[in-house]
Amino acid sequence: MLEIKHLGDVAQNVYKLQSMMIRKCFISAAVLLNTFVVYAQNSALQTFTLAHPYSVERIQPPKGKKVKNVILMIGDGMSLMHIQAAWTVNRGHLWIENAQTTGLSFTPASNRLITDSGSGGTSLATGYKTAYHAVGVDDEGRPLKSLVDYAKASGKSAGIAVTCRLWDATPCDFISHNHDRNNEQELVSEMINSPVDFVFGGGSKYFEHRKDKRNLFDELQKKGYYIARSLEDVQQNVKSGKVYCVPFEVDTPLPDERGDLLARASLTGITLLNQNKNGFFMMIEGSQLDDYGHFNQLDMLMKETLDFDQTIGKVMQWAAKDGETLVIITADHETGGMTIHGGDLATGTVTANFSTKDHTGTIVPVYAFGPGSQDFTGFMDNTEIFWKIKKLLKI
Repeated sequence: MLEIKHLGDVAQNVYKLQSMMIRKCFISAAVLLNTFVVYAQNSALQTFTLAHPYSVERIQPPKGKKVKNVILMIGDGMSLMHIQAAWTVNRGHLWIENAQTTGLSFTPASNRLITDSGSGGTSLATGYKTAYHAVGVDDEGRPLKSLVDYAKASGKSAGIAVTCRLWDATPCDFISHNHDRNNEQELVSEMINSPVDFVFGGGSKYFEHRKDKRNLFDELQKKGYYIARSLEDVQQNVKSGKVYCVPFEVDTPLPDERGDLLARASLTGITLLNQNKNGFFMMIEGSQLDDYGHFNQLDMLMKETLDFDQTIGKVMQWAAKDGETLVIITADHETGGMTIHGGDLATGTVTANFSTKDHTGTIVPVYAFGPGSQDFTGFMDNTEIFWKIKKLLKI
Protein backbone atom coordinates (compact mmCIF):
# COMPACT_ATOMS: atom_id res chain seq x y z
CA MET A 1 0.00 0.00 0.00
CA LEU A 2 1.11 3.54 -0.68
CA GLU A 3 1.70 5.50 2.52
CA ILE A 4 2.56 9.17 2.27
CA LYS A 5 3.21 11.41 5.28
CA HIS A 6 1.02 14.46 5.70
CA LEU A 7 2.88 17.49 4.48
CA GLY A 8 0.67 20.20 6.00
CA ASP A 9 0.99 23.46 4.11
CA VAL A 10 2.70 21.76 1.18
CA ALA A 11 -0.29 19.47 0.69
CA GLN A 12 -2.60 22.46 0.84
CA ASN A 13 -0.56 24.28 -1.80
CA VAL A 14 -0.59 21.21 -4.04
CA TYR A 15 -4.35 21.00 -3.69
CA LYS A 16 -4.78 24.71 -4.49
CA LEU A 17 -2.58 24.31 -7.58
CA GLN A 18 -4.57 21.25 -8.60
CA SER A 19 -7.84 23.17 -8.22
CA MET A 20 -6.47 26.01 -10.36
CA MET A 21 -5.46 23.52 -13.06
CA ILE A 22 -8.92 21.97 -13.05
CA ARG A 23 -10.53 25.40 -13.40
CA LYS A 24 -8.18 26.29 -16.26
CA CYS A 25 -9.00 23.01 -18.01
CA PHE A 26 -12.72 23.79 -17.83
CA ILE A 27 -12.22 27.33 -19.14
CA SER A 28 -9.86 26.22 -21.94
CA ALA A 29 -12.24 23.49 -23.06
CA ALA A 30 -15.12 25.95 -23.26
CA VAL A 31 -13.08 28.43 -25.29
CA LEU A 32 -11.61 25.87 -27.70
CA LEU A 33 -14.86 24.05 -28.33
CA ASN A 34 -17.01 27.19 -28.20
CA THR A 35 -19.48 25.29 -26.04
CA PHE A 36 -21.65 26.30 -23.14
CA VAL A 37 -22.76 24.46 -20.03
CA VAL A 38 -26.40 23.42 -20.39
CA TYR A 39 -28.30 22.91 -17.17
CA ALA A 40 -31.11 20.41 -16.90
CA GLN A 41 -34.55 21.89 -16.46
CA ASN A 42 -35.66 21.91 -12.83
CA SER A 43 -38.01 19.12 -11.82
CA ALA A 44 -41.61 19.86 -10.88
CA LEU A 45 -42.35 21.04 -7.36
CA GLN A 46 -43.02 18.25 -4.86
CA THR A 47 -44.57 18.50 -1.40
CA PHE A 48 -43.95 16.23 1.58
CA THR A 49 -45.65 16.28 4.98
CA LEU A 50 -44.39 14.25 7.94
CA ALA A 51 -47.48 12.91 9.70
CA HIS A 52 -45.72 11.67 12.83
CA PRO A 53 -42.74 13.78 13.96
CA TYR A 54 -40.32 12.36 16.51
CA SER A 55 -39.16 14.05 19.68
CA VAL A 56 -35.59 15.27 20.11
CA GLU A 57 -33.68 15.78 23.36
CA ARG A 58 -30.78 18.05 24.16
CA ILE A 59 -27.63 16.01 24.80
CA GLN A 60 -25.06 17.30 27.27
CA PRO A 61 -21.64 16.96 25.61
CA PRO A 62 -18.78 15.41 27.59
CA LYS A 63 -16.07 17.65 29.00
CA GLY A 64 -12.39 17.35 29.79
CA LYS A 65 -11.57 14.01 28.16
CA LYS A 66 -9.33 13.08 25.24
CA VAL A 67 -10.37 11.30 22.05
CA LYS A 68 -10.10 7.52 22.22
CA ASN A 69 -12.76 6.60 19.66
CA VAL A 70 -14.02 8.25 16.46
CA ILE A 71 -17.33 7.55 14.73
CA LEU A 72 -17.53 9.04 11.23
CA MET A 73 -21.10 9.27 9.95
CA ILE A 74 -21.59 9.90 6.23
CA GLY A 75 -24.91 10.99 4.75
CA ASP A 76 -24.40 9.98 1.13
CA GLY A 77 -25.42 12.93 -1.05
CA MET A 78 -26.53 15.03 1.96
CA SER A 79 -26.41 18.83 1.84
CA LEU A 80 -27.56 21.64 4.10
CA MET A 81 -30.75 21.75 2.04
CA HIS A 82 -31.56 18.14 2.95
CA ILE A 83 -31.02 18.94 6.60
CA GLN A 84 -33.14 22.09 6.51
CA ALA A 85 -35.96 20.23 4.77
CA ALA A 86 -35.82 17.41 7.35
CA TRP A 87 -35.73 20.00 10.15
CA THR A 88 -38.83 21.66 8.69
CA VAL A 89 -40.94 18.51 8.40
CA ASN A 90 -39.96 17.40 11.92
CA ARG A 91 -41.37 20.69 13.26
CA GLY A 92 -38.05 22.45 13.74
CA HIS A 93 -36.12 19.77 15.63
CA LEU A 94 -33.34 17.35 14.67
CA TRP A 95 -30.86 15.29 16.67
CA ILE A 96 -28.03 16.68 14.55
CA GLU A 97 -28.60 20.06 16.22
CA ASN A 98 -26.75 18.65 19.23
CA ALA A 99 -23.50 19.02 17.31
CA GLN A 100 -21.09 21.31 19.12
CA THR A 101 -19.42 22.66 15.99
CA THR A 102 -20.26 23.15 12.33
CA GLY A 103 -17.98 23.42 9.31
CA LEU A 104 -18.18 23.25 5.53
CA SER A 105 -16.31 20.90 3.20
CA PHE A 106 -15.22 21.12 -0.44
CA THR A 107 -15.55 17.83 -2.34
CA PRO A 108 -13.86 17.91 -5.81
CA ALA A 109 -12.19 14.82 -7.25
CA SER A 110 -8.61 14.98 -8.54
CA ASN A 111 -9.71 15.06 -12.18
CA ARG A 112 -13.07 16.84 -12.11
CA LEU A 113 -15.00 19.34 -10.04
CA ILE A 114 -18.05 17.16 -9.43
CA THR A 115 -17.10 14.04 -7.51
CA ASP A 116 -18.79 10.71 -6.80
CA SER A 117 -18.88 8.44 -3.75
CA GLY A 118 -15.78 6.61 -4.96
CA SER A 119 -13.53 9.62 -5.12
CA GLY A 120 -15.28 11.65 -2.41
CA GLY A 121 -15.35 8.75 0.03
CA THR A 122 -11.72 7.88 -0.72
CA SER A 123 -10.72 11.42 0.32
CA LEU A 124 -12.50 10.95 3.65
CA ALA A 125 -11.11 7.44 4.14
CA THR A 126 -7.48 8.00 3.08
CA GLY A 127 -6.74 11.73 3.08
CA TYR A 128 -5.89 11.91 -0.62
CA LYS A 129 -7.63 13.04 -3.78
CA THR A 130 -8.26 10.47 -6.45
CA ALA A 131 -10.01 10.17 -9.80
CA TYR A 132 -13.74 10.01 -10.35
CA HIS A 133 -15.03 6.44 -9.79
CA ALA A 134 -11.78 5.28 -8.12
CA VAL A 135 -12.10 3.45 -4.81
CA GLY A 136 -9.36 3.40 -2.17
CA VAL A 137 -6.56 4.00 -4.68
CA ASP A 138 -4.51 7.00 -5.83
CA ASP A 139 -4.44 8.47 -9.33
CA GLU A 140 -2.00 5.75 -10.42
CA GLY A 141 -4.25 2.97 -9.13
CA ARG A 142 -2.04 2.17 -6.14
CA PRO A 143 -3.86 1.11 -2.93
CA LEU A 144 -4.07 3.70 -0.17
CA LYS A 145 -4.30 2.96 3.54
CA SER A 146 -7.63 3.93 5.08
CA LEU A 147 -8.65 4.91 8.60
CA VAL A 148 -9.63 1.27 9.11
CA ASP A 149 -6.08 0.17 8.26
CA TYR A 150 -4.44 2.84 10.44
CA ALA A 151 -6.72 2.09 13.38
CA LYS A 152 -5.98 -1.63 13.22
CA ALA A 153 -2.22 -1.06 12.85
CA SER A 154 -2.33 1.05 16.02
CA GLY A 155 -4.06 -1.63 18.08
CA LYS A 156 -7.57 -0.22 17.82
CA SER A 157 -10.66 -1.95 16.48
CA ALA A 158 -12.51 -0.84 13.34
CA GLY A 159 -15.92 -1.35 11.78
CA ILE A 160 -18.50 -0.13 9.27
CA ALA A 161 -22.31 -0.17 9.09
CA VAL A 162 -24.22 0.89 5.96
CA THR A 163 -27.69 0.61 4.43
CA CYS A 164 -26.42 -0.19 0.93
CA ARG A 165 -24.79 -3.24 -0.64
CA LEU A 166 -21.26 -3.66 0.66
CA TRP A 167 -19.79 -3.43 -2.83
CA ASP A 168 -21.14 0.13 -3.16
CA ALA A 169 -18.54 2.89 -3.29
CA THR A 170 -18.54 4.32 0.24
CA PRO A 171 -17.98 1.10 2.21
CA CYS A 172 -15.40 0.03 -0.36
CA ASP A 173 -13.52 3.31 0.10
CA PHE A 174 -12.67 2.12 3.61
CA ILE A 175 -12.12 -1.63 3.13
CA SER A 176 -11.34 -2.28 -0.55
CA HIS A 177 -9.32 -0.96 -3.50
CA ASN A 178 -10.03 -0.66 -7.24
CA HIS A 179 -9.59 1.87 -10.02
CA ASP A 180 -13.31 1.62 -10.90
CA ARG A 181 -16.24 1.30 -8.52
CA ASN A 182 -18.15 -0.66 -11.18
CA ASN A 183 -15.84 -3.68 -10.78
CA GLU A 184 -18.19 -5.00 -8.14
CA GLN A 185 -17.11 -8.63 -7.79
CA GLU A 186 -13.45 -7.59 -7.70
CA LEU A 187 -14.24 -5.11 -4.92
CA VAL A 188 -15.87 -7.81 -2.80
CA SER A 189 -13.01 -10.28 -3.28
CA GLU A 190 -10.55 -7.53 -2.27
CA MET A 191 -12.72 -6.55 0.69
CA ILE A 192 -12.20 -9.80 2.55
CA ASN A 193 -8.49 -8.95 2.91
CA SER A 194 -9.26 -5.89 5.05
CA PRO A 195 -8.43 -6.21 8.77
CA VAL A 196 -11.84 -4.69 9.68
CA ASP A 197 -13.53 -6.21 12.77
CA PHE A 198 -17.24 -5.46 12.26
CA VAL A 199 -19.12 -5.17 8.97
CA PHE A 200 -22.87 -4.66 8.53
CA GLY A 201 -24.64 -4.09 5.22
CA GLY A 202 -26.37 -5.70 2.27
CA GLY A 203 -24.85 -7.47 -0.69
CA SER A 204 -24.66 -11.20 0.03
CA LYS A 205 -25.11 -11.77 -3.72
CA TYR A 206 -21.46 -11.25 -4.63
CA PHE A 207 -20.12 -13.08 -1.60
CA GLU A 208 -21.61 -16.39 -2.70
CA HIS A 209 -23.02 -16.15 -6.26
CA ARG A 210 -19.88 -15.32 -8.19
CA LYS A 211 -18.46 -15.91 -11.65
CA ASP A 212 -15.29 -17.36 -10.12
CA LYS A 213 -17.39 -19.82 -8.04
CA ARG A 214 -15.72 -18.73 -4.79
CA ASN A 215 -17.76 -18.55 -1.59
CA LEU A 216 -16.33 -15.56 0.23
CA PHE A 217 -18.37 -16.22 3.36
CA ASP A 218 -16.56 -19.55 3.69
CA GLU A 219 -13.23 -17.80 3.22
CA LEU A 220 -14.12 -15.18 5.84
CA GLN A 221 -15.12 -17.91 8.26
CA LYS A 222 -11.69 -19.49 7.85
CA LYS A 223 -10.20 -16.08 8.71
CA GLY A 224 -12.04 -16.14 12.02
CA TYR A 225 -15.16 -14.12 11.22
CA TYR A 226 -18.63 -14.95 12.52
CA ILE A 227 -20.98 -14.87 9.50
CA ALA A 228 -24.48 -13.67 10.35
CA ARG A 229 -27.54 -13.38 8.12
CA SER A 230 -29.49 -11.22 10.56
CA LEU A 231 -28.66 -8.54 13.10
CA GLU A 232 -30.58 -10.51 15.72
CA ASP A 233 -28.16 -13.40 15.24
CA VAL A 234 -25.26 -11.11 16.15
CA GLN A 235 -27.08 -9.59 19.12
CA GLN A 236 -28.01 -12.98 20.54
CA ASN A 237 -24.92 -15.04 19.79
CA VAL A 238 -21.87 -12.80 19.49
CA LYS A 239 -20.24 -11.30 22.58
CA SER A 240 -16.82 -10.64 21.06
CA GLY A 241 -14.70 -11.27 17.98
CA LYS A 242 -14.92 -10.39 14.29
CA VAL A 243 -18.27 -10.24 12.48
CA TYR A 244 -19.63 -9.96 8.95
CA CYS A 245 -23.40 -9.41 9.15
CA VAL A 246 -24.93 -9.41 5.66
CA PRO A 247 -28.69 -9.98 5.92
CA PHE A 248 -29.72 -8.87 2.43
CA GLU A 249 -28.84 -9.95 -1.10
CA VAL A 250 -28.41 -6.36 -2.31
CA ASP A 251 -29.43 -3.19 -0.40
CA THR A 252 -31.28 -3.02 2.90
CA PRO A 253 -35.08 -2.49 2.70
CA LEU A 254 -36.77 0.91 2.43
CA PRO A 255 -37.03 3.05 5.60
CA ASP A 256 -40.66 2.14 6.36
CA GLU A 257 -39.76 -1.56 6.19
CA ARG A 258 -36.41 -1.57 7.99
CA GLY A 259 -37.39 0.73 10.87
CA ASP A 260 -34.44 1.64 13.09
CA LEU A 261 -32.17 -1.04 11.61
CA LEU A 262 -29.24 1.31 10.94
CA ALA A 263 -29.32 2.65 14.49
CA ARG A 264 -29.47 -0.86 15.97
CA ALA A 265 -26.71 -2.16 13.69
CA SER A 266 -24.53 0.83 14.54
CA LEU A 267 -24.94 0.40 18.29
CA THR A 268 -24.32 -3.34 17.99
CA GLY A 269 -21.07 -2.66 16.18
CA ILE A 270 -20.06 0.07 18.62
CA THR A 271 -20.67 -2.24 21.58
CA LEU A 272 -18.44 -4.94 20.10
CA LEU A 273 -15.68 -2.55 19.02
CA ASN A 274 -15.69 -0.77 22.38
CA GLN A 275 -14.43 -3.92 24.10
CA ASN A 276 -10.97 -2.95 22.87
CA LYS A 277 -9.32 -0.92 25.64
CA ASN A 278 -7.28 0.92 22.98
CA GLY A 279 -10.39 2.34 21.33
CA PHE A 280 -11.93 2.10 17.87
CA PHE A 281 -12.83 3.78 14.59
CA MET A 282 -16.22 3.23 12.98
CA MET A 283 -17.79 4.50 9.76
CA ILE A 284 -21.59 4.62 9.57
CA GLU A 285 -23.36 5.57 6.35
CA GLY A 286 -26.90 6.65 5.59
CA SER A 287 -26.46 5.24 2.12
CA GLN A 288 -29.78 5.61 0.38
CA LEU A 289 -30.16 9.38 0.68
CA ASP A 290 -28.07 9.41 -2.48
CA ASP A 291 -30.45 7.08 -4.32
CA TYR A 292 -33.49 9.27 -3.80
CA GLY A 293 -31.52 12.38 -4.68
CA HIS A 294 -30.76 10.69 -8.02
CA PHE A 295 -34.43 9.70 -8.37
CA ASN A 296 -35.58 13.24 -7.42
CA GLN A 297 -38.03 11.61 -5.02
CA LEU A 298 -38.66 14.04 -2.16
CA ASP A 299 -40.75 11.80 0.10
CA MET A 300 -38.22 8.96 0.19
CA LEU A 301 -35.31 11.37 0.48
CA MET A 302 -36.90 12.92 3.57
CA LYS A 303 -37.54 9.50 5.11
CA GLU A 304 -33.91 8.49 4.55
CA THR A 305 -32.62 11.79 5.97
CA LEU A 306 -34.82 11.48 9.05
CA ASP A 307 -33.72 7.87 9.56
CA PHE A 308 -30.10 9.00 9.40
CA ASP A 309 -30.81 11.80 11.89
CA GLN A 310 -32.36 9.36 14.35
CA THR A 311 -29.29 7.15 14.02
CA ILE A 312 -27.16 10.23 14.73
CA GLY A 313 -29.20 10.78 17.89
CA LYS A 314 -28.60 7.24 19.16
CA VAL A 315 -24.88 7.48 18.41
CA MET A 316 -24.55 10.88 20.09
CA GLN A 317 -26.35 9.62 23.20
CA TRP A 318 -23.91 6.71 23.41
CA ALA A 319 -20.94 9.01 22.85
CA ALA A 320 -22.09 11.45 25.53
CA LYS A 321 -22.21 8.65 28.11
CA ASP A 322 -18.85 7.27 26.99
CA GLY A 323 -17.11 10.65 27.15
CA GLU A 324 -14.10 9.68 25.01
CA THR A 325 -15.81 9.42 21.62
CA LEU A 326 -15.78 12.03 18.86
CA VAL A 327 -18.72 11.87 16.43
CA ILE A 328 -18.30 13.53 13.02
CA ILE A 329 -21.16 13.87 10.54
CA THR A 330 -20.57 14.90 6.93
CA ALA A 331 -21.28 13.95 3.31
CA ASP A 332 -19.17 12.73 0.42
CA HIS A 333 -21.00 15.06 -2.04
CA GLU A 334 -24.46 16.50 -2.75
CA THR A 335 -26.99 14.75 -4.96
CA GLY A 336 -29.98 16.18 -6.80
CA GLY A 337 -29.49 19.91 -6.40
CA MET A 338 -32.54 20.22 -4.16
CA THR A 339 -34.07 23.67 -3.54
CA ILE A 340 -36.74 24.44 -0.93
CA HIS A 341 -39.52 26.65 -2.32
CA GLY A 342 -41.85 26.69 0.66
CA GLY A 343 -43.16 24.85 3.66
CA ASP A 344 -44.83 25.08 7.04
CA LEU A 345 -43.17 24.27 10.37
CA ALA A 346 -46.52 23.94 12.11
CA THR A 347 -47.77 21.18 9.80
CA GLY A 348 -44.37 19.66 8.99
CA THR A 349 -44.65 20.39 5.28
CA VAL A 350 -41.93 21.22 2.78
CA THR A 351 -42.15 22.00 -0.94
CA ALA A 352 -39.03 21.51 -3.06
CA ASN A 353 -37.69 20.57 -6.46
CA PHE A 354 -34.45 19.29 -7.98
CA SER A 355 -32.10 20.75 -10.59
CA THR A 356 -30.43 17.48 -11.64
CA LYS A 357 -30.58 13.71 -11.28
CA ASP A 358 -26.83 13.64 -10.70
CA HIS A 359 -24.31 14.95 -8.19
CA THR A 360 -23.52 18.64 -7.78
CA GLY A 361 -20.49 20.56 -6.56
CA THR A 362 -22.33 22.05 -3.60
CA ILE A 363 -20.28 22.47 -0.43
CA VAL A 364 -21.39 19.94 2.21
CA PRO A 365 -21.71 20.37 5.99
CA VAL A 366 -19.41 18.97 8.67
CA TYR A 367 -20.76 18.54 12.21
CA ALA A 368 -18.86 17.34 15.28
CA PHE A 369 -19.81 16.28 18.80
CA GLY A 370 -17.54 15.29 21.67
CA PRO A 371 -13.87 15.82 22.50
CA GLY A 372 -11.93 17.26 19.56
CA SER A 373 -15.03 18.78 17.96
CA GLN A 374 -13.39 22.22 18.00
CA ASP A 375 -11.10 21.06 15.16
CA PHE A 376 -13.97 20.80 12.67
CA THR A 377 -15.04 24.42 12.21
CA GLY A 378 -14.73 26.69 9.18
CA PHE A 379 -13.99 25.74 5.58
CA MET A 380 -12.00 22.58 4.86
CA ASP A 381 -11.23 20.23 2.02
CA ASN A 382 -12.66 16.75 2.51
CA THR A 383 -9.13 15.32 2.77
CA GLU A 384 -8.56 17.45 5.88
CA ILE A 385 -11.25 15.52 7.74
CA PHE A 386 -9.10 12.39 7.43
CA TRP A 387 -5.98 14.13 8.73
CA LYS A 388 -7.82 15.65 11.67
CA ILE A 389 -9.21 12.24 12.66
CA LYS A 390 -5.83 10.57 12.26
CA LYS A 391 -4.17 13.19 14.46
CA LEU A 392 -6.82 13.03 17.18
CA LEU A 393 -6.73 9.22 17.30
CA LYS A 394 -2.91 9.24 17.16
CA ILE A 395 -2.89 6.49 14.56
